[in-house]
Amino acid sequence: MMNGIPETGFVRLSQVLNVIPIGKTCWWEGVKSGRFPKPIKLTERCTAWRAEDIHELIKALSEQSATRH
Repeated sequence: MMNGIPETGFVRLSQVLNVIPIGKTCWWEGVKSGRFPKPIKLTERCTAWRAEDIHELIKALSEQSATRH
């Protein structure tokens, strides 16, 4: 389990925001703009993200910050 995110499966927004330290509003704006992965509706009231998509995002964000320094 890397960064508290399982290798496969689904993660809820609270788990994502524990690893990617931004606010909910900023996260949803990123989803809307396509910067962050789209969620999957598991049930009417349960939204989650594919763990694999979050790992890809973490990798991309870390590569971006590495090139800035």
